[in-house]
Amino acid sequence: MTAVQPFPSDKFADVLDANVRHVGGFHDSGLSGFARRGLAIVTCIDSRIDPLAVVGMAAGDVKIIRNAGARVTEDVLRTLVLASYLLGVERVLLMPHTDCRMAKGDEAEIHRLIAERSGVDTTSIRFETVGDQVAQLRADVRAIREYTLLSDGLVVGGAVYDVHSGTLTTVDC
Repeated sequence: MTAVQPFPSDKFADVLDANVRHVGGFHDSGLSGFARRGLAIVTCIDSRIDPLAVVGMAAGDVKIIRNAGARVTEDVLRTLVLASYLLGVERVLLMPHTDCRMAKGDEAEIHRLIAERSGVDTTSIRFETVGDQVAQLRADVRAIREYTLLSDGLVVGGAVYDVHSGTLTTVDC
């Protein structure tokens, strides 16, 4: 059993200080966990993406699911099942983006770079890199549509977000 370690406050001082300021002006919005606009967005972890701003919505409107490359994984599907049956999600926008690191190299290259930089062998995991973003977007949209635990009425669409222009370009899937 691993020993419990104290929280590394010194490494999170900026975060904790910002939270104190946040609490000073915080007012409970009264929002529930329900997606008021019935939308879930699956997008990348890239910090250049502000999903609510991209689609003109606000806190409480949308469920946001993020992972490297905006890929449809088992965890994304699990989350969509919960969101669609319990949290009001009726439609899903799968939204990868331009200039994505997961679309700039294959699995072997990513593993090699990590090994070179850190000495860690990551070959036991898959990063789900993307060779052709549009083809992968279509396959991932299809994976959501065909997932048997999701409702047939769930509407799924795909679009690529351009991190340099802010444009959302829809893709026929």
